Formats: sequence, structure tokens, C-alpha cells
Amino acid sequence: MMVRRRVFENRNAMIAFGGLNLILVYCVLATCADAIARTVAQSFAAPQLFLFSGLVVASLSFVTLRFGKNQSSLRSVRPRSLALRSLLVIISSVFYFIAFRTLPFAEVFVFIALVPIFAALLSGPILGEQVRAQSWCALLASVGGMFLLHPEGVVALNNAHLCAILGAFTGAGAMVLARHISRDEKNTLLQVFYPNLAICVVMGAVLPFVYKPMTASDVILIASYASILFIARWVLVLVLTKMKAYVATLLMNLQFVAMIIAGVVLFSEIPTLGLMIGAGVIMMSGAYIVLDTARSDRTLVTSKS
Repeated sequence: MMVRRRVFENRNAMIAFGGLNLILVYCVLATCADAIARTVAQSFAAPQLFLFSGLVVASLSFVTLRFGKNQSSLRSVRPRSLALRSLLVIISSVFYFIAFRTLPFAEVFVFIALVPIFAALLSGPILGEQVRAQSWCALLASVGGMFLLHPEGVVALNNAHLCAILGAFTGAGAMVLARHISRDEKNTLLQVFYPNLAICVVMGAVLPFVYKPMTASDVILIASYASILFIARWVLVLVLTKMKAYVATLLMNLQFVAMIIAGVVLFSEIPTLGLMIGAGVIMMSGAYIVLDTARSDRTLVTSKS
């Protein structure tokens, strides 16, 4: 009995460590993709960006699925859930695009900080993963830390802020569904292929009304964005197979801490006391929620034993 419990604990620790490494990779990729998307958004409407980026991501997914080392079928064991996830990815992408095009980066990230809260709220009814009171405290503390990172906050709410909130909610829903699907669907790349294929179809119907000619540099920029996005979305699905959705999304807030560190190291920017406190709160919240989740899993397996 003791040996089995110890094996379980070691396995959980390895899964958590692997998930954390993947999150760090995702944070770097997502930051690069967001920066490129903001640049492109100043010149092109959302349907044009998402059609071409979705086409590249779907094509890369298809080639990997059909001609990669581990060739696999395009049929999913969870078609309805995958269709709903695809719809939520489309809705979230459009809302985020509008928000990033209209609002300062810092204001959008304040709303992105709500993603772990939404993920925790949805984890119970969709996944049956109940969130402990201690974890709720860590989640709320992390939101407070994000507001310290961006002390200017939001002065007056407008439609763009509503888009940021809806983008956060639908994005959280898509992430929770990814974990739900991965319980039965072992082919994680399908969760990248179908949402981006759906984006191509939907945006293709709108493109004739908003299309603007692109230069070679525009094509290269969008192709770069799509290539980074392909890897980032695949990594995200892998993360959600290893970690609970609200834990993973909370740890993703570490990318904002990384931005502060990069500012200090690369640009000699001196962070304010509020920034340092906010970064510390986010890091401690992330560490605590990982430990609390591991503890609750250990308690669960002990009671079953």
C-alpha cells in the first residue's frame, strides 16, 4: 500500500514538473504571438488575419497528423465536445482581437488575469473537478497580484473591455473543454486541427467584405504568427492533459513576471515596489496552488486506498 502511494506521488510530481516546463514554453510562444497579432491588427481586420493564420495552423496540423512519424486518423472520439471547443476558440479569438486592437496591452492583461477564475468556475460542472477553498484563495490572490502589476487598472469600461471579458470567459471554456476531451482523446493534435479549420471556414465567408491587399512582409509576418501559434496551441493542449485547467491558467500568468525580469535584465528598467509585490504574489500563488492540488490528489488516493 505504501509503495503504491509513493509511486503515485512520484508520478504526480513528474507530471506537475513536466506541465510546468510546458507552461514556460507556452508563455514565451504566447507572448511572441500576441506581440505580432497586435502589430498586424493595426492594418487588417480580424477575419483576414484569422483566415490566413488558421489556414497555416490547420495545414501544419494536417501534415503532422497524416504524414508525421506517428500517422493518425482525423476522426475524434469526442466530436461534439470538439465542435463546441472549436466554436469557443473562434469566439474567443475574435473578442481578443478586438480588445488588443482597441485597448492598451496592460488593460487587456488585467482581464486575462480572470481566466483562472473562469476556469475554476467551469471545472466543477464540466470536469467534476471541485476547487478547494485554499485554491480559491490562491486564485483570488493571483488576480490581486495582476492588478498590482498594472496599477493604472481600468478607468472606464467600454465595449472593448466587454470584449476582453468575453474573450477571457470563452477562452477559459475552450481550455476546460480541452482537458475534458483529452480524457478520452489521446490524439492531442486534433484539438489544434479542427478549431483552426473551423476558423478558416467561418472567416472565409466574411473575408470578401474586409479583404485588403497584403505585401510580402505582411504575408511573412502572418506566417510567422501562425507558425508560433501552431506550436503554442499544441503545447497548451499538452499542458491541459497534465494539469487541471485552473492550475494551468494560473501558472500562465507567470509570463507577466517574465516580462518584468526581462525589462530589468535587458533594458535596465527598475520595477516599482508595486510591481515587485505583484510579481511575488503571482509566483507564491502559483507555487501554492500546485502544492495544494498535489496534496488534495494525495489525500484522494489515500482515502481510496
